[in-house]
Amino acid sequence: MTDSVAIALVSGGLDSMVSAARAREEGHRLLALSIDYNQRHQVELAAARRIAAALGAERHVVMPLDLRAFGGSALTADIDVPKGGVGDDIPVTYVPARNTIFLSLALGWAEAAGARDIYIGVNALDYSGYPDCRPEFIHAFETMAELATKAGVEGKPFAIQAPLQHMTKADIVREAARLGLDAGMSWSCYDPAPGSLHCGLCDSCRLRSKGFEEAGLPDPTRYAAVP
Repeated sequence: MTDSVAIALVSGGLDSMVSAARAREEGHRLLALSIDYNQRHQVELAAARRIAAALGAERHVVMPLDLRAFGGSALTADIDVPKGGVGDDIPVTYVPARNTIFLSLALGWAEAAGARDIYIGVNALDYSGYPDCRPEFIHAFETMAELATKAGVEGKPFAIQAPLQHMTKADIVREAARLGLDAGMSWSCYDPAPGSLHCGLCDSCRLRSKGFEEAGLPDPTRYAAVP
């Protein structure tokens, strides 16, 4: 373990758990950041707390930022979460500029804490087509961070680490197993069913279930319906 500190965005989902675990494996001390944006699936924040504790984060900040004031997404407004399967268009579960907002908050904490690395669990293969999960976005934000901060101007740029960027969901499931993580701690569902069950039918549930199936590993997730 080195003296380097990394900020890990920990949503409570499987991808962010694996990303944060990679930060730890790569020798960083962890500062975990979760955003309580008044999302429909608030249960994911309980998962984020479990994950941050299990990974030994030195500090876990759960920052309130009520994006329901803006709406514009099935996760932040009274809009039904689609259950018909992953399509080709950007779905209504996209939260406007979410990763830009979250990375900006992580950048602020990174500069204050003297961290150079920010870990985020985005991937651009098995995903719902959100534009802020693409490599182009990650690269552009990294460039912006160098221009927008005192540290960047003084020659101490930030690295936006997206270790899952080019992984399939099956790859991510296998990576969780390799890292010795309990995937059952994580939460993926956008529309939780009664009894603390994943709905099984939203895009996120379908991608999660498909990942375990294709990885050939047991899925610890309790679904209300079969994806």
